[in-house]
Amino acid sequence: MAVRLSKIALVAAIGLLALIIVVNNITDYNTNFQYVYHVLAMDTIFPDSTLTWRAIRNPALQHVAYAIIIATEATIAALCLAGAGRLLQTIQAPGQPFNRAKAIATYGLTLAFLFWFVGFMVLGGEWYAMWQSADWNGQQPAFRFIGCVGLVLIYLSLADPDLPST
Repeated sequence: MAVRLSKIALVAAIGLLALIIVVNNITDYNTNFQYVYHVLAMDTIFPDSTLTWRAIRNPALQHVAYAIIIATEATIAALCLAGAGRLLQTIQAPGQPFNRAKAIATYGLTLAFLFWFVGFMVLGGEWYAMWQSADWNGQQPAFRFIGCVGLVLIYLSLADPDLPST
């Protein structure tokens, strides 16, 4: 039971993290938008970089990108929190039903991993050369998210045996 409770709590914690990020991005829109703006505009990377042809300087497109980011984070929050709820509903079930109930949480964690890895490490970090920016380099925070999410995803994916009979 302890392992199941810990899996539920960890999935819920990732959902809560994503939910708080969504709330922060909405309630402090402009402050958080500045990050997206500078990464996409590539205006703080090395001055002699030849990669700036990739920059998106159109404000409308930058706002669309930010809306996609917020929507993805909201989807992560919803899937992880719903997944934790579904797991909680099957906490007393035998191993197979509990293992099948992991699907929603697995989708949420996988989306989270892909979002922070592809969105922030691959696209932000490499395509938009975020690593060159002293002020707007979000690779370290993204890596922390990837690590936490990845560990929870691996832990969740471990099969749960049947609970011992009482």
